Amino acid sequence: MQKKKKHAQIYAFVTVLLWASAFVFTKIALTYYTAEAIGVLRYVIASLLFISIGIFKKIGFPEKRDIPKFLIAGILGFTLYMITFNQASKSLTAATGSVVIASAPILTALSARIIFKEKIRLLGWIAIIVEFSGILVLTLSNGSISVNAGILWMFGAAICISSYNLLQRSLLKKYSPLQSTAYSILAGTLFLLWYLPDAAVQFGNAPLQQLLVMGFMGILPSALAYMLWAKALTMAQKTSDVTNYMFVTPLLAALMGFLIMGEVPTLATCVGGFMIFVGLLLFKKSNA
Repeated sequence: MQKKKKHAQIYAFVTVLLWASAFVFTKIALTYYTAEAIGVLRYVIASLLFISIGIFKKIGFPEKRDIPKFLIAGILGFTLYMITFNQASKSLTAATGSVVIASAPILTALSARIIFKEKIRLLGWIAIIVEFSGILVLTLSNGSISVNAGILWMFGAAICISSYNLLQRSLLKKYSPLQSTAYSILAGTLFLLWYLPDAAVQFGNAPLQQLLVMGFMGILPSALAYMLWAKALTMAQKTSDVTNYMFVTPLLAALMGFLIMGEVPTLATCVGGFMIFVGLLLFKKSNA
């Protein structure tokens, strides 16, 4: 059991490392591609990879009664998530965006408490309050009660990915991580194909650097990361054991943003991020 838990933690950490890189490379891709093109190209590449693997591995098709579930998982985890994530990335730094998306494990924990009856101790609730306070620091950092549009878009992305986590937790009781991820990504990609004609033109005329950026995003933060995430969710005793690792994303994204793009984190990002990490430590202690 301990070995299984350790493996789940490793898979979760590698996943958030790859997801953190997506914040930085999305910013780079946005200097050439439109937000819609990034979304569809990223998952067309991932889908082609999964189709190839699926044929080789002979994973078959999902049962007819489960197709609606995979369609919903695809829409939430990929279609809507990509649209909201890329729109947010237009006006947020990689560090700030990753801190806002860190609200996803909080939302997942709250939902898992209701749906799966996963208990949260008093210290856990205190941690959630601290973490949300960190989000508020980011939101109200300009001294106004108005909310930055980019933060709203990214919070929408957090809602999408937390809903996806819960649905995957259910689907993984019946399907393997490869099957569940492949079916979900293929379903989500279908609803992004509306943007493919324009995206194909952009991709066809893209310079080599942007081709490599899109290839990287389609294979690593998309296909590989989500499959590792599914494996982590399968091995975890509770959903929060895995989703808590999403809180590491802000630090990793801020570091990558600084090293790759020269982005210097703002004071609000540092303060809000620090509060979220304090909440993370409290939450982990509540589950010890």
